Amino acid sequence: MTAPTFDLSGRTALITGASSGLGARMARVLAASGAKVVLAARRLDRLTGLAAEINAAGGGEAFPVVMDVTDEASIIAGFDAGEAALGPINTVFANAGMNNRALAVEITDAAWDEVMAINVRGVFLTAREGARRMMAAGSKEKGNGRIILVSSIGAQKVLPGLTAYCTSKAAVLMMGKSLAREWANRGINVNTICPGYVETELNSEWFGEEGGKKQVAGFPRRRLMVEEDLDAMTLYLASDASRAITGSVFTLDDGQTL
Repeated sequence: MTAPTFDLSGRTALITGASSGLGARMARVLAASGAKVVLAARRLDRLTGLAAEINAAGGGEAFPVVMDVTDEASIIAGFDAGEAALGPINTVFANAGMNNRALAVEITDAAWDEVMAINVRGVFLTAREGARRMMAAGSKEKGNGRIILVSSIGAQKVLPGLTAYCTSKAAVLMMGKSLAREWANRGINVNTICPGYVETELNSEWFGEEGGKKQVAGFPRRRLMVEEDLDAMTLYLASDASRAITGSVFTLDDGQTL
């Protein structure tokens, strides 16, 4: 037997929400481990800069594509462009998401629908298109399909004032299990990670306020996580080492939910 490795040479990964935050971080991490990475988001200027940085660093290659995960035609076009540039995609990191901090009695219908469109439908459409490509490329025989969905500790714990967000992330959690079961015999592993609070553009304003500071003070370790805390699990789930892991949910929260 050979020791497991997180070498991602030969993998081509599409990462949504890659223009900032966790998406940008995971693009760098996967590329540094040898993967080719398709950077997908709506902000092409940021993607172009990140792609240039990754390509200059060596290791894997990077290619930017404009993608709106609420629009299936945009998703298909992004996969088409990514595969034309870097080859068949066999790994997907479905990370695009948004938040809306509002009480349930105050959130508008439009705001609710926007959260669900990006956090639920967008994740589903991205995963489904990725699976279609993997199946067409022979994932059943190769057993090399990897799909990682990004949920949240809010899928399993009430986060006050975030009903829409928590509801959407709980849907992603069950989606991951359902897709894993459906695609288990097609050589595609689907797993879900539930990160705790990592300071990103999505929440930096809140954690700069008194309420956010009080929340951090209530965590067992009285700190926020850093993006690097998700590196090892993401690499593992994207690699061949995770061949027997599918339908699983991994909570990565530094004990914040304890």
